[in-house]
Amino acid sequence: MNYRHSFHAGNSADVVKHSLLIALVRALQLKDGGLTLIDTHAGCGIYDLEGDQAQRTGEAMQGVVRAFADANPLLDDYRAAVQAVNDGAEPRLYPGSPRILAQLLRPQDLLILNEKHPEDAYALRGAMRGTAAAVHERDAYELWLAMVPTRTSRGVVVVDPPYEQTDERARITTTLAAAHRKWAHGVTVIWYPLKDHETHFQWKKQLRRLGIPKVMNVEHWLYDSVQPGLYNGAGLFIVNPPYAFTQALPPLLEALRATLAPEGHRGEMTAEWLGG
Repeated sequence: MNYRHSFHAGNSADVVKHSLLIALVRALQLKDGGLTLIDTHAGCGIYDLEGDQAQRTGEAMQGVVRAFADANPLLDDYRAAVQAVNDGAEPRLYPGSPRILAQLLRPQDLLILNEKHPEDAYALRGAMRGTAAAVHERDAYELWLAMVPTRTSRGVVVVDPPYEQTDERARITTTLAAAHRKWAHGVTVIWYPLKDHETHFQWKKQLRRLGIPKVMNVEHWLYDSVQPGLYNGAGLFIVNPPYAFTQALPPLLEALRATLAPEGHRGEMTAEWLGG
């Protein structure tokens, strides 16, 4: 399944991913120690929702536009992050994870971004001009292993590939196992699209076999039944989520489910420990 960021910017998956990423980093920042934030598949950094690629899919209408139409205060932090790149106005530009992470940086934190595609890497450097981010143009999985353990005592690795390659899940599984051996206490966030239950069920079985003790799995299924051949939602594997994050998660997930449910569907948003 091909999932290039520019075609799907601001869709329901972005709303969930970025809402949870903000909550996760803020929970970690309850402690004063510095964080290293690493994005292995950073994309372009910022996206024009009125551009050709975003307009071709129109997915932002079912994502960020819905979030801005909902007054639920639990989505305030997410809306503020989007407004920050739009001078407080309604969203025309959409910040990718790099720009959102840059907004969260404290003086003691570090931000490392990576994008292998040359054109996207060029755009990323432009989007991050004026921030403290370091931008790399390397193989994502090589960089992931090279950057852990992080220079600071704590860190977060965000793995958000386009799933263009058939072996993407296998490479994630292999690299996660190797990274965990080097950095057992590190926080890792792995994003993935949901197309069918069976593919995801098999991947979860493989990840369980790694024996990593603390892996939370958040899933957002848009429809009340699987729609064959369609994008059905997205999920996150979160390794070593902090306690403050997991405790605050249920009401945030319910707010996101209610906001993003397509007309005629309730949708489903779940959070469970992978070993459970």
